[in-house]
Amino acid sequence: MNKIVSKENFSENVVKLVVEAPLIAKARKAGHFVIVRVWEKGERIPLTIASADEKAGTITLVVQKVGVTSTKLCEMNVGDEITDIVGPLGKATHIEKFGTVVCAGGGVGVAPLLPIVEALKKAGNRVITVLAARTKDLIIMESQMRQFSDEVVIMTDDGSYGKKGLVTNGVEEVINREKVDMCVTIGPAIMMKFVSLLTKKYELPTIASLNTIMVDGTGMCGACRITVGGKTKFVCVDGPEFDAHQVDFDEMLMRMGAYREEEKADLYKIGK
Repeated sequence: MNKIVSKENFSENVVKLVVEAPLIAKARKAGHFVIVRVWEKGERIPLTIASADEKAGTITLVVQKVGVTSTKLCEMNVGDEITDIVGPLGKATHIEKFGTVVCAGGGVGVAPLLPIVEALKKAGNRVITVLAARTKDLIIMESQMRQFSDEVVIMTDDGSYGKKGLVTNGVEEVINREKVDMCVTIGPAIMMKFVSLLTKKYELPTIASLNTIMVDGTGMCGACRITVGGKTKFVCVDGPEFDAHQVDFDEMLMRMGAYREEEKADLYKIGK
């Protein structure tokens, strides 16, 4: 059992949880994720580790209400215990001194982007972070990002904060004004697809951190398979980070919607 020691509501549907997990806190690196099971007979869902405190023995998870499990997790409170947290899983982010790196995050993708931004900055890179959301209220972890970024660009769809536009507008603005050596993007699959299309036009190497349907998280079930460069890869063991220009995002988007109707039916039951 993993006890929740802190809870913060970022918005109506996004929650930050600090959870006891001493072994994971000690071993995790930027890019790692965990598999969470909220109750004994519940499904397993992947969540990227936003940060860790080795001394306190805790990890931070940022969760968005999407399906039944994420909704139940968001509704838990301080003192409640999560049945299982398994990790750290996946391959850690490859960190080196690239030069100038643009890190583009959207929605809750900002949370797993934070440890990567921190690691890139500590490796001596110039880090420009582009945060995007529909409105000002949905921008999360801005102050933490500013701590490790040389510059933070805010983009909102409605122009309520920062500049009006999409994440791609912010990324392209940076590319057009200075030499950029690498791009890292994390967020909704459709966002990462369009960031990838943009950076491919500029021949800018880009890494995308993918979060697909997972079950066991160890490569045995094959539920998280995607196509990268024409070959089948498993996000849980081969990723979660891949060359964005090689990812078949259209196939990924189609597979991620495979259980949408079942999720809607189960959420309806919770509502009743």
